[in-house]
Amino acid sequence: QVGGDENFKDGFIQEPATKVHWGVLRENIQNYIRSLNFKYRVRLREKEVTYLNKLGKFLDPHTIEVVDKKGRVSTLTSSRFLIATGGRPTPLQCEGGELAISSDDVFALEESPGKTLCVGASYISLECAGFLAGIGLDVTVAVRSILLRGFDRECSDKIGEYMKDHGVQFRNKVTPTKLEKTESNQIKVTFSDGSEDTYDTVLSAIGRQADTDKLGLDKIGVEVNPKNKRIPGTLEQTACPNVYAVGDVLDDTPELTPVAIQAGVLLSRRLFGESKEAMDYLNVCTTVFTPLEYGCVGYSEDEAIEKFGESGVEVNHREFLPLEWSLSLGRTHSFAYAKIIVDKTPQQNVLGMHFLGPNAGEVLQGYGVSMKQGLTFKALTDTVGIHPTSSEELVTMSVTKSSGEDCSAGGC
Repeated sequence: QVGGDENFKDGFIQEPATKVHWGVLRENIQNYIRSLNFKYRVRLREKEVTYLNKLGKFLDPHTIEVVDKKGRVSTLTSSRFLIATGGRPTPLQCEGGELAISSDDVFALEESPGKTLCVGASYISLECAGFLAGIGLDVTVAVRSILLRGFDRECSDKIGEYMKDHGVQFRNKVTPTKLEKTESNQIKVTFSDGSEDTYDTVLSAIGRQADTDKLGLDKIGVEVNPKNKRIPGTLEQTACPNVYAVGDVLDDTPELTPVAIQAGVLLSRRLFGESKEAMDYLNVCTTVFTPLEYGCVGYSEDEAIEKFGESGVEVNHREFLPLEWSLSLGRTHSFAYAKIIVDKTPQQNVLGMHFLGPNAGEVLQGYGVSMKQGLTFKALTDTVGIHPTSSEELVTMSVTKSSGEDCSAGGC
């Protein structure tokens, strides 16, 4: 809440103090999740889909054994099966690792997490660190190697710098080697470099593994990737011809809910309709909801260079100050960033788009449609931008990395 003159300094509005009632926040989130689950059940019923709250495992390619919550066992047969069991957080493998929680547990905590250590540099870890710091908590991220592996390296590093500038602390090149409870009911963490610190909460976000251990896949001749327990497949079909997989259980695909939904829709159309359309796993828009939001679609710069060669790729980029940041004292020294990766063919096909700034998901979603239609750089720059928006920066780029020119945007 911005009040009188005490909220102004040197002509800028000061950032108001953040006050969060954890119990209210937790209850509101839990109620929202319950409402979602209820709506899903209703939609299944409306579509005349039978819902069985039972745990299943394969006995053979056409039979599964199911157990309900009372321990009653029965069997089900089907001509086809679809595996969509998702993934679970990878537990922290060190002495006392059971003291750490996962991102699944954050909003089940009765009390505020307090001083928190986020272990890992995944998007889940950085998102959690970002919103916990945003509500005023003391937050540290333990990074074993690099931030956001698999995303554009330049953009990932910019996110790290922004988070440091906005209060998140980083311990680089370390992993926890020991967690132990203290007399004050905190958690003392010993790191691989010998340093120590004490936290109220340790949140492990070092990756996820597919929830496939108890499915009896050995009974149907399906093996999993030993690194992540995900199921290899082609066109969502596993090694067992009548068993399919979508979502986080399918190996070498983006771990995103909308991807699983779309893959399931397209698979259903192929199996029960006349469609032959396969899922496009490359041109998928995604957003990392860190304090500096990051939206992207297509190749990262490194991936494009690896596939097409450094001489076959051009990068157009721009650094800019979003209008809504220009009046905020806490953000006037930060910059948003966008880049477009283009091949050097005469058509100048757009290979990837990356945007660091406010509302990144909203900005990139529409460009994702264009990417699926074969977007070219000329079509992009021929488009008249909406002023004054951050999105217009993507259609007004003129500076390439190879030129060595300053990519800072001027004007409003």
